[in-house]
Amino acid sequence: MAQPKSRLPLYLGVAAAGGVGYYLYTAGGSPKAAEKQFESDVSRASSKIKGELPGKGNEIKKDTEKWGAEAGAKLDNAAEKARQEVANAENKLEQYRKEASREAMKKIDAVDRKVEEGTAKAKSGISSWFGGGK
Repeated sequence: MAQPKSRLPLYLGVAAAGGVGYYLYTAGGSPKAAEKQFESDVSRASSKIKGELPGKGNEIKKDTEKWGAEAGAKLDNAAEKARQEVANAENKLEQYRKEASREAMKKIDAVDRKVEEGTAKAKSGISSWFGGGK
C-alpha cells in the first residue's frame, strides 16, 4: 500500500509565496523596497529577541537550577529509600540465617542424641555377651 506523501513542502512553499507576496504588496511592487522591508523586519525581530534573552537567560538559569535541585532532592530521597530497603532486607536475611542455623543445630543435636542412645544400648548389649553381665 502506498504511503501518503508529506504535504510539508507544499505548506512551506505556500508560506514562502505568501511572505514574498506580502512584502511586494507593502512595498508597492518594488522588489528592492520589499527586500529592504524584509531585512528591516528581520533585524528588528532579531534585536527584540536578543534584548529579551539576557533577562530570560537569568530566569531560565534560575528555573533550571530550581528544577535541578528538586530532581537532586528526589534522587537523594529515592537513594535513601533504596538504602533503607537494602538494610531491612539484610536484617531479615540475617534473622532467617540465624533461625535456620538454630533449627539445623537442634536437628543435629536430636540426631546426635539418638546415635548416642543407640551406641549406649549396643555397647551394653555387647558387654553382656562377653561377661559384662556376670
